[in-house]
Parts: sequence; C-alpha cells; structure tokens
Amino acid sequence: MAFEGLSDRLQDIFRKLRGKGKIGEEDVKVAMREVRLALLEADVNFKVVKDFVGRVRERAVGQEVLQSLTPGQQIIKIVYDEMTELMGGSESKLNFSSRTPGVIMAVGLQGSGKTTTVAKLGKKLISQGRRPLFAACDVYRPAAIKQLQVLGEQVEIPVFAMGQANPVDIARGALEYARSHNRDMVILDTAGRLHINEELMNELKEIKAAVTPEEILLVVDSMTGQDAVNVAESFNRELGVTGVVLTKLDGDTRGGAALSVKAVTGCPIKLVGLGEKLDALDVFYPDRMASRILGMGDVLSLVEKAQATFDEKKAREMERKIRQQEFTLEDFLDQMQQVRSMGPLEDLLGMIPGMGKQLKGVKPDFDEKELGHVEAIIKSMTPDERRNPALINGSRKKRIARGSGTKVQEVNRLLKQFEESRKLMKQFADMGSRKGKKGGMPPMKFPF
Repeated sequence: MAFEGLSDRLQDIFRKLRGKGKIGEEDVKVAMREVRLALLEADVNFKVVKDFVGRVRERAVGQEVLQSLTPGQQIIKIVYDEMTELMGGSESKLNFSSRTPGVIMAVGLQGSGKTTTVAKLGKKLISQGRRPLFAACDVYRPAAIKQLQVLGEQVEIPVFAMGQANPVDIARGALEYARSHNRDMVILDTAGRLHINEELMNELKEIKAAVTPEEILLVVDSMTGQDAVNVAESFNRELGVTGVVLTKLDGDTRGGAALSVKAVTGCPIKLVGLGEKLDALDVFYPDRMASRILGMGDVLSLVEKAQATFDEKKAREMERKIRQQEFTLEDFLDQMQQVRSMGPLEDLLGMIPGMGKQLKGVKPDFDEKELGHVEAIIKSMTPDERRNPALINGSRKKRIARGSGTKVQEVNRLLKQFEESRKLMKQFADMGSRKGKKGGMPPMKFPF
C-alpha cells in the first residue's frame, strides 16, 4: 500500500501527542524531530522537509494551540493542512481550450509507464464525453508503436502512426487527421530516453512549437522517489511542464515524489496511476492524500468509487429482492463482481478512517483468493441451481466442486453462509423499512 511506512511512522508519532493531556514546546520539538526523520526516510526532498517542519513548529507552539483542550488534535490538524498545501492545496484540473482538436503531450523517461498512461488518459476522456486520438510519436523504442496500437484497440481509440517518420511531422499529421475525422482531442505519446539528454529535449521542444499543446504532462514513476523530483525539475526547466502524472502509486511508494514534486518544481500533480488496469487513473486530490497518509481514511474517494460502480436502478431492484427473499446466488455473484471492480478490498478498507492501522499485521477475514473460489463455485452451477440453491444435493455438490477446482466442503460452506446472510439481510431490510416509515432511518441498501 502506498505510503505505508510513512503513514505508520506519523501515526505512531501523533498517537503519543494525543495521549498527553498537556503539551509543551519541548513535546512539539521532539515530535517535529521525529516527523523530520520520517519524511527524510520517505525520500522527501531535504529542503522541503526543512520548510515543512519549520512551518508546522511555528504554528504548533502558539498559545492558542498549546493551551487548547485538545492540543494533540490541533497539531495533527496543522500537519494535515500543511501537508495538503505541500502537495498543491487543491485539485488541479486538466486544461481544455476552445480549440478543436485540443492537444495533450505526454513526456517522460523510458520505463515510467508513459504509453500505458496515455491509454488510461484516453479512456478517462471518453468517459467525459470526448473523442480522443492517439499519435504514435515514439519512433525509437522497439514495438512502441505496436504497443500503443494494441492499447488503442483495448480502449477503442484510433491511433495515428506514420512508421519511422519525423516525430514533428507525425504530430502535425495527427492534428490534420483529427480535424478531418471528428476527433476533438489528440494525445501525443512521445519518445522517452533512459536519461535526459539534449537530443531528447530538442525534439520535444520542436513538437511543442509545432502543435502548441494545452497540456504537457510529465509521467514519472513514483517508486523512484527523489529521482522522480529531479526528472520533473529538468523537464520543467527545459520544456515548461503543465502537470505531473505519478504512476505506480498503488505500490510500495515511500512518498518522496508526491510530497516533493510540487514544492520543488511548482508543477501540480494532476493524475495518479493506481494499478495496471486501464481504468486505474484517478484525479489527484492533495487533501485526500494527506488524509490517507495521516491515517484519517478517504471516505470521499470510497463513495465516488461506489457511485461509479453501482447502478441506482440495480440497487433498488436488489433492495426489493432482499425484502422479498428473492436474493439469489446470481445476484450475490453480480454484487461481488461489482465490489471487486472497485479495487483490492484491502485498499478499499484502508479508505475507511482507522481501518488501515487496524489491518496492519492482522490477517483479514477475507482473502482475495477465497473470493475467486466463491466466484468459480457459483459459475460452476447451473442457472436453476443459482436461482434455487435448495436443488443442490450431494451429487450436484460433487459436480460443482469438480467444475470449480474446489472441495465439496467449500461448496457446503458457501451455501450455508449464503443462506445465513440472506436471512440476516432480510431482517435488517425489514427493520430499515419500518424505521423509514416512522420518519427515521430510510430503507437500507446492501452491496451484497
């Protein structure tokens, strides 16, 4: 999980402060020393750390804070505010002009995930009602054009390519193609290098001059920490970057890039890659990221994921089925698949305030592999068996176990748990309905 090490360190530091009834300047000094070490270990730029700790200390030792009823909480609030400001303060949106087609230029070093990010961005733009076109401007890396074409097919976006032609001519040609084929956005997948050099920058400058992009997005690997910041600084100095996309933020990211890049370069982080799937590209919200780092959860992102995944009409139908005890294994499978499409369950639970720390070092009751077994078991049933589990006798259980690669005991356990869950959901749905009629709690909706 991203920032896990930094998050654990900071939560431990602030837990000590919360446990004190009264806090003095010496307590603040000790806590800030530990915060400084935690940030440096997370590979945050040392100048950024120095300024950050200085601002927090200055605000924290004020009379209003130290003499308040909850000084520990007040200091945590100050850290949250300063960390949010450090990462940009608020969401930084993509720039779209009235010009058609608009142009987004993706730049970065090799291995940063640039081409995959281009595909993810294209898919995101489609969901916003736009009609993008990809331009294959990387004519150096073997199979780069083919990779973009394959990704283009997966997200149903055409790719403009001219083989090994001059990348500047390809960019110009893509704009002409977009105008004549009703495409309102061109995303240029430019060439990367193993390291920054003059040849690379000159080519990118020529492309920029030829097509005047609204956005120049620098794609950097967040796993590289401080190096990502150095790359961003160099690209911004030479090219004038308008925003940064951090990839691999779902991995074991220490935090150096996310916490340093805006302060060092002035370039806002606009998007973050949170997985390998082509829909795993999210807007970067500094306040939500700060909340997660400090163990406060991220309920807003969790709600947005749920709203994007669950259909309101289906939810109402599911509520009706639960009340009338028509909830079947087919419905259960459908709901489980929707929840899994939101991302790993451990990450979802980590968005709930306090849950991330509770899960640390504790084996959760759920297991992603077990969920896969449940899915296989249900898919091995006939439609009639899914709708009416009472039909499943001993011989059918053996057939289902063979078909799903599981054991009869697992089939029995699933059937028992499903029946118990269905009864429990019916009880809660009835309770919610009665309270809703009295003007209290409205009818409950369940994801399973």
